[in-house]
This record gives sequence, structure tokens and C-alpha cells, in this order.
Amino acid sequence: MIYKPLIGRALVLPALVVLTIALKAQDAAPAGDPTAGKTLFLQNCGSCHATNMVTPSIGPALAGARERWAEYPGDLYKWIHNSQALIGEGHPRAVELWEQYKPVQMTSFLSLTNEEIDNILAYVDQVASGANKVAGDPGVQTEPPGGPKSTPNTGLFILLAVILGLLAVVLARIVSNLNYMIQVREGNAPERRKTLVELLTSKWVIGFVVFALVVFGGYTTVNNAIHLGRQQGYQPQQPIKFSHETHAGVQKIDCQYCHDGARRSKHSIIPAANTCMNCHRAVKVGSTYGTAELTKIFASIGYDPSIDKYVDGYDQLSQDEIKQIYMKWISDQYLQSDQGKERPSDAEAVANDQWQGIVDALTNKEMDDNSIYGPIEWVRIHNLPDHVYFNHSQHVTVGKLQCQTCHGPVETMKELYQYSPLSMGWCVNCHRQTEVQFMDNEYYKSFKTYHEEIKSGKRSKVTVEEIGGLECQKCHY
Repeated sequence: MIYKPLIGRALVLPALVVLTIALKAQDAAPAGDPTAGKTLFLQNCGSCHATNMVTPSIGPALAGARERWAEYPGDLYKWIHNSQALIGEGHPRAVELWEQYKPVQMTSFLSLTNEEIDNILAYVDQVASGANKVAGDPGVQTEPPGGPKSTPNTGLFILLAVILGLLAVVLARIVSNLNYMIQVREGNAPERRKTLVELLTSKWVIGFVVFALVVFGGYTTVNNAIHLGRQQGYQPQQPIKFSHETHAGVQKIDCQYCHDGARRSKHSIIPAANTCMNCHRAVKVGSTYGTAELTKIFASIGYDPSIDKYVDGYDQLSQDEIKQIYMKWISDQYLQSDQGKERPSDAEAVANDQWQGIVDALTNKEMDDNSIYGPIEWVRIHNLPDHVYFNHSQHVTVGKLQCQTCHGPVETMKELYQYSPLSMGWCVNCHRQTEVQFMDNEYYKSFKTYHEEIKSGKRSKVTVEEIGGLECQKCHY
């Protein structure tokens, strides 16, 4: 009779195998989340590859990349992680691409995980197929940068873990039954067989569970520690809804007009309100928010837009006196608008609503400070650790880098967010790959050897790495 339960349990094994194969087949479709892939593509690939995915640019067209690498399973990830290493190994597909596009080297993306690469490829496939309306495109609702990350395989991993757990229990029970049968045949059988609970609480099971927890806990701790302090995608709510898309994109205002410190100092500098007033003393009503956001700037510095003058003794006025100045301005502008002409009775409500927005944006509730007058307290987005030294002028003036290299396509951002990871690996990879604008640059005249090698044709380029860009003391001292 002991064989019947043994056979019944053994039949569970093929069922589990069939279920696992079915799940694998269901997941056989190309993996990846195109929504997450769009952001990753723009951050890492958009500067060299055409965004329509089908036109060659600095790099090849990306459409059909999976298929072209299909005969080399897994090597596409290796190529993206470190293309030069694969070329050095003589990989046929890697060498073929190198011959087509040399001497341009593909940037190494060692920090990208396989899942992130799958997301990029999913976005590439979707755009190439014409179904490119993914989250982030105009008219498509999406989570803001820094929102919930896509984890499309989490459910499958949990299910597989449950299946493996059940499989382990079944195998343990089968082993116990076989041992008991051997003992019965040899006449050494105990009075009863061990129960399932006794099996699961035995020393070897508990020891294995403890070992697995230590390994998993260590892996999770180290993995999370690597990302400690990184805030890629961070997009805090600012006191004023300033649109880089409007200013840098539509109006074509140069980044360094507002962030004028970037070319001459370590910091790029957040512009003071007087920089804003260079334009907004003339442009007093915004194209998107009307008076709602611009009036916050006026109130912070005591400028009365109704009479085009700065208010004398503004910092001595009470909040009620300040309120009257800007309530009048907001009401007058509302009544002159088409909406105000249709519903003039709403003027007071609109003014009150916008005044409350001014109070919320300009007063510091944490310090119990009800003063409207004072500098606008912008929320810092990009913040390197204290032990890291970074100089904007060294990169902008000497290196002649565009702001978008690190900050991404700010001219498309309605609300600014941290575009790049700003991790050590990201910086090191950039220094390894970025060519210095060496010729006709007075800052590099002292590198006589490199200049001679370039003139003789012995050298075609100089990277940041070759002029000491990877020395630890350059960023940590």
C-alpha cells in the first residue's frame, strides 16, 4: 500500500514540468516594457541612433536588432555592455559592425541590466513597427519620471518560486518514503514514518533555509547599496511651474543665459529673479498659466506689474497690503481675457485662488515664516555626494560639452527631472568614450606629444581617459 501515495506524488512532477514549460512558452514573446524603454533609449542611445529606428545615423539602424543577433544567443547583451571587448574576441557580428562604422566606438553600457536592455529593444521594435504611441509620447498618460518601475516578470518569478517550493516538498516526501521502504525491507523500520512537518523542520532543511536567506539578504543589501543616493528620474514639485520646454524649446533661450555660472564656475547657478525680469517685465502673462505663475515671481521681489514699478518699502508691507497689490493685478488681467468677459463675476474667485498659490509657493511653513518677499526656494534636483568634485566650467568651457550630454533633452521637459544616473560608472564610461576637442583648444596646448601624433596621422583622437580623466584624484581628493 505504501506505493500508492508514492506514485500519486510522483505524478505531480510531470504536471509541474508541463506547467513550467507552458509558462515559458507564454513568455517566449520578446520581453521588455517599451514605456520604460523609451526613457532608457533617450538617455543612452538617442545621441547616436536615429529615433525612427530604421535610418542609419552615427550608429546603425536599430530596427530588427534582435533578429540580426538571433544566431548568437545572449551576445547582443554582451555587445551593448562592452562592444570593444566583443570585437577584440573576433566575434563575427561584432567585427562586421565595426568594419562598417569604425573608427566610431560604441559607448559601453556596463550599468545596464539585461532587463533594461530588453526594455530598450521593446521600444525599438514598437517604434519600428509604427506602433510608437507609448507612454511619454504626446497625448499618452504615463507615470512621471521616478514613478513606479515596471516589473513585468515579477508574477512569473513568484509563481516559479512557489512551484519550486512545492517540488522540493514533494521530493523530500518521496525521499522519506523510499528511506522508510528500505528500512522496512531490512527490518529496521521505526514505529512510524516522519510526518511532513518533521521533515520540513529537520536540521538540513532549516540549515538550507538559513543559508538561502543569508545569500539572498547579502545580495539584496549589496545591490541596494550600489544604488544608495542615486535619484535618476527624480522630479520634485517646484514652487513655480517653470517649463524648460517653453523657454529652451519653443523660445530657443540658451541654457547659459539663465545658468550663466556653468561657463565660469563650479556651479551652474540657479538664476535669480532679476534674470527672469529681464524678459518678464515685458511678458507679464504666461502662455500656459496666464498670471498664475508669473505673479509669484513679481510677488517675490516686490514688482507691481499694474504700474510697472518696484514697490518702495515692499519688505516692510504686511501680507494683507501685498495681497491687495496682486489681487488687483490678477483681477484686472482676468477681466480683460475672453473668459473674464464671459464670466466677470468669477474674477474675485480666480484672484483668491491664485493668491493662495502665491502664499503656498513663497512662504516657508517649516520655519513659520509668513513673509512673501524673498528668494524663491527652488528644490534642488541634481545633487552629487559631498566626496565628489564636479566643475561645470571644466566641462562646458574647456570640454565644450552641451548641457544635454548630462541633463538630457531639457528643451522637451515641461517639468525638469534628473535625466542621467550621475553614478561613478556612468561618469567613467563617458570619460573612456568621449573624444576631447583637442585641436584649436588653448587649454590643451601643453599636450605636445598628442598634437604631434595627430599631425603625423599616428593618432586620430584623444579621449578624456588619455589626459587623466580616470585618475581618482580628479574627482575625489
